[in-house]
Amino acid sequence: MKKIAQGAEAIIWLKDNKIIKERIEKKYRHIDIDKRIRQKTTRFEARLLEKAREIIPVPKVLKSCDKAMIIEMEFIEGKKLRDEIDKMSSKERQDIFQRVGKKVAKLHNNNIIHGDLTTSNMLIREKIYFIDFGLGFISQKVEDKAVDLHLLHRALESKHYKHFEELFNAVMEGYKEEIKDFKEIEKRLEKVKKRGRYKNKKPKKQD
Repeated sequence: MKKIAQGAEAIIWLKDNKIIKERIEKKYRHIDIDKRIRQKTTRFEARLLEKAREIIPVPKVLKSCDKAMIIEMEFIEGKKLRDEIDKMSSKERQDIFQRVGKKVAKLHNNNIIHGDLTTSNMLIREKIYFIDFGLGFISQKVEDKAVDLHLLHRALESKHYKHFEELFNAVMEGYKEEIKDFKEIEKRLEKVKKRGRYKNKKPKKQD
């Protein structure tokens, strides 16, 4: 097996043109509690991927084992969206990110929250694939959908600041076309943004 990525939650291996996601042991947790958490999250992520695959392009789960805490899935031989943005024309970027917005809306219409919407978790081939649902969950709450969008907003602002406004505006155009409760979610998104700005604001020094 070839290790191709490692994050805080899992190691990603490539074997026989398949992806194997192995959840990492957390030493700071009690061994039994850690095992239960990793088994539960492995099982839930596999189910979430299967549910999401009925809605948008995501890797197909080939098999999963919560006892071994691994998910085996198809390898999508695409390019990370993160690495392609600066190579695109303005028109191409707007088209791609409108499509991203539509896919996020389709997930939200089915109460799927991705939990880590970044351009590192989107692959381009002939389609746009969403990957890594490790932080995902099911929720009907407007707040959770707004926070999901806010995470994407922050990721674009941080990693792609040159095109940030163009990209997020395109996301919201696509999102608006597909989502059922756009006005309510948009209103809550503005509140979430304000909370973020307030938290990041440095207090003034007192004389």
